[in-house]
Amino acid sequence: MNRISSSNPIQRYLYAFWKFSRPHTIIGTSLSVLGLYLIVLGSDRQLALPPTALIAPWIACICGNIYIVGLNQLEDIAIDKINKPHLPLASGEFSIWQGRAIVFLSGMIAIAVAISQGVYLAGMVGLSLILGTLYSLPPVRLKRFPFWASFCIFTVRGAIVNLGLFLHFNQGFPIPANVWALTIFILVFTFAIAIFKDMPDTEGDRQYNIRTLTLKLGQRPVFNLARAVLTVCYLSIVAIAFFLPNVNAPFLILSHLMALSSMWLRSYKIDLQDKSEVTRFYQFIWKLFFLEYLIFPAACLLG
Repeated sequence: MNRISSSNPIQRYLYAFWKFSRPHTIIGTSLSVLGLYLIVLGSDRQLALPPTALIAPWIACICGNIYIVGLNQLEDIAIDKINKPHLPLASGEFSIWQGRAIVFLSGMIAIAVAISQGVYLAGMVGLSLILGTLYSLPPVRLKRFPFWASFCIFTVRGAIVNLGLFLHFNQGFPIPANVWALTIFILVFTFAIAIFKDMPDTEGDRQYNIRTLTLKLGQRPVFNLARAVLTVCYLSIVAIAFFLPNVNAPFLILSHLMALSSMWLRSYKIDLQDKSEVTRFYQFIWKLFFLEYLIFPAACLLG
């Protein structure tokens, strides 16, 4: 941190922008674009889909991602000063004007690029931005309500992104069973992320009346619920692996059992009273999310 803060203004700005973009979401978005591209290649080996086909969807999705997380930070500056004081708006590295400019430009670029690529990508980006706006922006501000906050997150990450990207790369319908399986897996997995994400942030959420599931039920019940949801995700894929077309079932089963085992082993070590441990486990769940967009496409390519 000291090395960055003492560097030149361009480096400081780029580092602040990287934090503003919420790197874990950028990585997840990038892997979802790559993963669906590889799944389409594995499903139809005759489809002419060069690597350059990744560029425009990636730009649209990344810019849409920055719009959504940036808007959330603009509306949560006071809360983030308590929960996430390292973020650029909360720390003062970015002014409100800079934050608004980045969010506006990111949204405009996302829409323009998506429209230029066709109806499926345009629909995917458009729906994502609408739900991202409703999630953060008053007077609707759906993040105030546990159900609707979770709904926005898992609908965008789980259904809209996966199905929209597949339809874009595949140039339309039908959607095969393996893509539906991945979509449902990610949708339910993202629900676990959505209910877990507020566990490290109880202090600021309580002070500003953000009624998260953690504040309503307590940390332990929410932790157990998230772990149970993840377990159902992995065991469901294991159960249906041999029924999915165009996948390597043994690879799919073994990889998911290994991921599930690592999650359970890690979960036994966590002290829920230690905010840093809760945050690290949340980051670990995101790594499992990233991994799925490598495992599932690999199983399709090996199928």
